[in-house]
Amino acid sequence: MRKALRSALTLALALALALISIFALPAGGAEHGNKGFEFESDDGLFLLQIQTRFQFRISHPSDDDPVSLDPVPDQTSLDIRRGRLKVGGHAWQTWLKYYWEYDFPSSQLLDFRVTLQRYEEIGLRVGQWKSRYTRERVISSGKQQMMDRSILNRPFTIDRQQGISLLGRLGRGKMYDLNYWASVLTGTGRGARSNDDVNLMYLLRLQWNPLGRKVSFEGSDLARSQPALGIVLAGVTNTSPYTRFSGAGGGQLDGFEDGVAGQYRVHQAMFETIFRAAGLAWQQELHYKEIQDRVADSTTILVGNYAQLGYFLNGVIDAIPPELELAFRHAVYDPDRNRASDLQQEFSIVANWFFNGHRNKLTAATTYLEYHVDEETFLRREWRFHLQWDVSL
Repeated sequence: MRKALRSALTLALALALALISIFALPAGGAEHGNKGFEFESDDGLFLLQIQTRFQFRISHPSDDDPVSLDPVPDQTSLDIRRGRLKVGGHAWQTWLKYYWEYDFPSSQLLDFRVTLQRYEEIGLRVGQWKSRYTRERVISSGKQQMMDRSILNRPFTIDRQQGISLLGRLGRGKMYDLNYWASVLTGTGRGARSNDDVNLMYLLRLQWNPLGRKVSFEGSDLARSQPALGIVLAGVTNTSPYTRFSGAGGGQLDGFEDGVAGQYRVHQAMFETIFRAAGLAWQQELHYKEIQDRVADSTTILVGNYAQLGYFLNGVIDAIPPELELAFRHAVYDPDRNRASDLQQEFSIVANWFFNGHRNKLTAATTYLEYHVDEETFLRREWRFHLQWDVSL
């Protein structure tokens, strides 16, 4: 009850601030753009953008990826997966930007951040946001190429964290074109008001753009762009009571007990490749994660990789509508390198129909999951089917 009241008060305050911002703006224009309704002052120094987003889904025989090897009953469901309110813009200067995002089904304030970036080479961000670690997690669920993130997202994402970050881009358009994100975070997940001990989470992500073009955090090549390539190295280190993070905050991977302050020392590394050209979109992530349990005096190593490719076939077959994109992904995950033959695999095929880019699209997907218990036995083999409509206003 107390949590629901706090969420309601937070939302009411955020809405009040948004309304105050609208009426406080000097006389200017109002229009509807790519980020919803936009209110801007005549001098361009104040901008307020308000957007709502809804995601509706039909699923059979299940929806979310299984989190354990225990069987679950089949069910067909119609779900409002997401209902979001997004508010952003800039104030006093175009380089002083703010953003917050609220999710109605979960009654959670997801993002609240301020970014100061007068020069492209260096900027500063404070608040709570999706930490810039894995591309798959950072891309909004409304701008994904696939319907869902892969089975690797749960064990390897660090999700939303509170903290501070330096970010920027060096050498734009040159061979050494580089984006960087260097962050110091609480390391206790979304909504955590404090750290559990004196140890913080440290993150570094380096993205090299050898063709001189940055690949943004968005799935599908809707723009049929010029060739753009990204090669990424990233790493995270953290000490906390948790072995995983999600939109709900800190938690535990299957097989790990609830932790105490400073129990789990986690080191992660990732290698990523991205490519966009003429309607073709490729992305891939190779993950390594080491969990040191300081209470049980044990170490677990997790590894995984996914590869994803999508294309607008209209580029080679004129008869195919330009609104249609097909995509495929394969993901493989080993939850413990010390255990033999416990691999988990995912094969997914998706068809996207874009009515208005990612702002209004229909997605049909089929996924095959294969979980091993040993070399000859499958503990879970499952086909899933989904139909989803995602719309932003």
